[in-house]
Amino acid sequence: MLNFQEYKKQICAILIVVLLVFFGIATCLRKTGDNRGFAPTQPIPFSHKIHAGDNQIPCQYCHTGADESRHATIPPMNVCMNCHKVVKTESPFIQKMAEMYQKGEPIEWVRVHDLPDHAYFFHKRHIQVGIECSTCHGAVETMDKIKQEKILNMGFCVDCHKTNKAPTDCVVCHQ
Repeated sequence: MLNFQEYKKQICAILIVVLLVFFGIATCLRKTGDNRGFAPTQPIPFSHKIHAGDNQIPCQYCHTGADESRHATIPPMNVCMNCHKVVKTESPFIQKMAEMYQKGEPIEWVRVHDLPDHAYFFHKRHIQVGIECSTCHGAVETMDKIKQEKILNMGFCVDCHKTNKAPTDCVVCHQ
């Protein structure tokens, strides 16, 4: 049989374990969507600064369908090849892309902006009310290498909805 001191030690140990688990879970949940600074190396270097900045190509020229669907999508290579059949063809990266395009091989881009699976984000609704891409994606037109600048967690979205007096009904985003 345990004496009072041993019983007290066991209760304290259990409380410490429970608190550590609780704070561990809370920390993980708080970090969800917080990939700020994530800037992976892509299979072919792509500069949004050159395309969206210097050349002022609109986001939706490459990310077609963002104004009509849930996803903005990564552009298919034929969109790239519309210009790169004649522009900067001497670049080894453009030559590699053209070769892959001819063979029908896809480029395996690394996703930068990614929401948790339980969140439902609909690009169409946001674009139709005039929200600029930079609101969530940052100033991509200045980025040689794309990176996640915003936290993209639930608090970020809720704050934006409250500021803009947009719907905050949970089932809008969590379906």
